[in-house]
Amino acid sequence: MMYWKLFKIFAKIGAFTIGGGAAMIPIIEKEVVEKHKWLTSEEFLDIIAIAQSAPGLIAVNISIFIGYRIKGTKGSIIATIGSILPSFLIILVIAMAFSTGVKDSPIMEKIFMGIRPAVVSLILAPMIKMAKNENRNWWAWILTAA
Repeated sequence: MMYWKLFKIFAKIGAFTIGGGAAMIPIIEKEVVEKHKWLTSEEFLDIIAIAQSAPGLIAVNISIFIGYRIKGTKGSIIATIGSILPSFLIILVIAMAFSTGVKDSPIMEKIFMGIRPAVVSLILAPMIKMAKNENRNWWAWILTAA
């Protein structure tokens, strides 16, 4: 049952987050720290630090570490598949649509122009939250901004 829950949570995050791994961080935090209370805020920040230093995509690394923390190796595999599968399927559909000439559509151009500000805000939100929680001096704020 827990494996299905892990898969479902990470699949939902992977399916509905636009903007890549950094944009997924606040949604992952809300699910695993606030909603399910699988991790503390400090543990989540540690996982983010480790995930950023490890090679690969940050969202995948986070799902690996959280899945492992919750249910060991099988949990990390299930969480990783959950985070990757929706994005893979969405990109596959987009690639098929773009190959048929949709990419030149004015409507598609407007959609992508509208998505850009949302992506920027999804990336900035966790940075500001982490800065407020952890960074108490001016140097730490400069590093966060950079």
